Amino acid sequence: GEKDAVLEESGCGTAMADCEPTVRTVSGVPAGFRYITCQVHNCSDNTWTTPFAGPIDRGSLTVQDDYVFVKATTTNQTKYYISYRRNEFVRMKLPKYALPKDLQVISTDESQVFVAVQEWYQTDTYNLYQSDTRGVRYSLVLEDVRSSRQAEENVVIDILEVRGVKGVFLANQKVNGKVVTLITYNKGRDWDYLRPPSTDMNGKPTNCKPPDCHLHLHLRWADNPYVSGTVHTRDSAPGLVMGAGNLGSQLVEYKEEMYITSDCGHTWRQVFEEEHHILYLDHGGVIVAIKDTSIPLKILKFSVDEGLTWSTHNFTSTSVFVDGLLSEPGDETLVMTVFGHISFRSDWELVKVDFRPWFSRRCDEGDYGSWDLTDLQGDRCVMGQQRSFRRRKPASWCVTGRSFTAALTARVCPCRASDFLCDYGFERAPSSESDANKCFANFWFNPLSPPDDCVLGQTYTSSLGYRKLVSNVCEGGVDPRQSPVRLQCPLLPPRGLQVSIRGAAVAVRPGEDVLFVVRQEQGDVLTTKYQVDLGDGFKAMYVNLTLTGEPIRHRYESPGVYRVSVRAENVAGHDEAVLFVQVTAPLQALYLEVVPVIGVNQEVNLTAVLLPLNPNLTVFYWWIGHSLQPRLSLENSVTTRFGDPGDVRVTVQAACGTSVLQDSKVVRVLDQFQVVPLQFSKDLDAHNPNTPEWREDVGLVVSRLLSKETSIPEELMVTVVKPGLPTLADLHVLLPPPRPTRKRSLTSDKRLTAIQQVLNAQKISFLLRGGVRVVVAVRDVDTDSPSLGSGGGYWAVAILFVSGLFAVGAFILYKFKRQGHLASLGSRGKQRGPEGHGGLGLWP
Repeated sequence: GEKDAVLEESGCGTAMADCEPTVRTVSGVPAGFRYITCQVHNCSDNTWTTPFAGPIDRGSLTVQDDYVFVKATTTNQTKYYISYRRNEFVRMKLPKYALPKDLQVISTDESQVFVAVQEWYQTDTYNLYQSDTRGVRYSLVLEDVRSSRQAEENVVIDILEVRGVKGVFLANQKVNGKVVTLITYNKGRDWDYLRPPSTDMNGKPTNCKPPDCHLHLHLRWADNPYVSGTVHTRDSAPGLVMGAGNLGSQLVEYKEEMYITSDCGHTWRQVFEEEHHILYLDHGGVIVAIKDTSIPLKILKFSVDEGLTWSTHNFTSTSVFVDGLLSEPGDETLVMTVFGHISFRSDWELVKVDFRPWFSRRCDEGDYGSWDLTDLQGDRCVMGQQRSFRRRKPASWCVTGRSFTAALTARVCPCRASDFLCDYGFERAPSSESDANKCFANFWFNPLSPPDDCVLGQTYTSSLGYRKLVSNVCEGGVDPRQSPVRLQCPLLPPRGLQVSIRGAAVAVRPGEDVLFVVRQEQGDVLTTKYQVDLGDGFKAMYVNLTLTGEPIRHRYESPGVYRVSVRAENVAGHDEAVLFVQVTAPLQALYLEVVPVIGVNQEVNLTAVLLPLNPNLTVFYWWIGHSLQPRLSLENSVTTRFGDPGDVRVTVQAACGTSVLQDSKVVRVLDQFQVVPLQFSKDLDAHNPNTPEWREDVGLVVSRLLSKETSIPEELMVTVVKPGLPTLADLHVLLPPPRPTRKRSLTSDKRLTAIQQVLNAQKISFLLRGGVRVVVAVRDVDTDSPSLGSGGGYWAVAILFVSGLFAVGAFILYKFKRQGHLASLGSRGKQRGPEGHGGLGLWP
């Protein structure tokens, strides 16, 4: 009853009457494209609704089955959103570091979404992901599916759904330059190579044996909609698949031999040496094949026994250039039409071919046999059930007719581990390991963290890493999801507070209406109060500010720079967001990289990372602390020192013309702390997208693992991963807060010793995609080479070991030689560190 449409920026017009997605121009709509819906019987300017609030990318609206997809790009970041059954739009949750360059919807059958995602490191391949029922949370099912671009920049992904048998897909995977064909029977949970036939079409041995040789198929769609393409399947002929390809270690582009299977890919036979166009008649009871060639033809081939034998038929007395094949409506038909032209200047020629005279009777029950669906391992339980199909016996020359049903029986199987897929945030261990069916949490994902919409007083279930395949119907048996822990939603402090101007700007014109939007990524919102200071004397207190999503409307009358701050606070904690508004012109965004921990009066490098890099003249404004007077520079980095201990907020803006981008970080300035240089196993470099957020997450997982192994509080360790390659890091070990009832002791030595022991024992490691394990170790600073693109060298590590034979002697040394000894060590630390990073503080 609804129509979907897209609206373009300013203007006006009359509502369209069709039901297709439409580009419109509308008055009163902010610049950009909008997604709107309205009732078909009453679609006018006054009846539009906007299911998606913001602007969307042109051409990104996709309406398919129960799902609506849109894409929105702002400040060089692309986000994908989905609506299930016309409910509210939510952001599609791909793995955190997929960083998609492109996303293509492959299938939305059976209340599930298949998408192909081109990630940040891919050029001619895509990764295949499978969703939950709502299409929100996605899990990886196959990597490196080959892609190609056709006319008008259309992307073609080498994946094909086998029609007639749900859950079966074919895909071409490209690894190390080689393309191989894979098949799955459980919607991507498991993949296997196609088995080669033992003999060719002439009965000669193929000498093609796994694991060095398999069957590979071309999975191209035909440019001509009236021909079958390289692989042909139909819903009315389950299990019957014909395709063009070759035998060997990989797919060869110029080889297009024809192969057929009648048991859904379990066994294959060669039928032709060259590619043919295929048409199924009478539920696959008759297979028609015409050679794919550029020369005129008058002969077609047909088979009535599923390709075991073939007959020829002269369909015309004059050869024609074949343009396509058509069958009459209905799967039971035995009448087809060949259309083409005699010459390039002639009109179309249509030739009717009627196969009904070949068959004298209709089939009865004695003319049918049955076949059981199995995977390549012979397992009959596919997608949780044992399915049997019936088909006409090869020796029976009869017509199946309209009433024929291929599905025969289906029996539900008990559930097994293979019926479950790894949940969002988890990944399956590689098949080479003993626990290959187990799912492990990715390093960036914490399964125990409450969901973003978790409200105090409610409960949530933490995932154990598994979810059942959506269309799998198994019952009972094994369930790795069983007994999930139900947890109470805690009162969380506000985290990830952001204040921005609607439209992603941080500069406005005097007198212009400004809409401030406050967002909070984590934490309770019902009990949180928000103190807003817009910098020009306007101050207010809000509740439910981030819950309602209503913007704060304001107008600056005078030019200048205004410090806008929002402080969110509840009984569990607080967070603060700062935005500097330049009242001059429309603006935009950027990333500030700075060491989170630094010593008093120690030189620190502040670097502004712009993506993409702006080749034009850019002015950088640096605010340190609460000062409204920035430091200006034409370089993207500056050095400074902090004279007093405490937390100092650093904010940078990059201005180019009327565009201004901003980021802000808090630096912890300490009197004393220690630094341990770290390195990673070389496999991490291949998975390093060189983004600041990725470096933060790697640092968090290292600190968390070290805390778990050494029992050192996580808040006393800060791991900073450096930009560029090779991937290096520094572990900052902080001084514990003083206790009023106890004096400081030499526990720092024990902490450092414990850290060194677990690192030397290779106990600190984490898994990447594909089961790649990354080991963290101590880095030798003497042989350390500078990382590419980093802004400053490395920090030396100074470790104080105090030992004695007697407790009295240790006490005397500690009591009377403490300050001189530390000064000596501090001096050595200055000598070892490179310029700008010497003189680390130490505590006893």
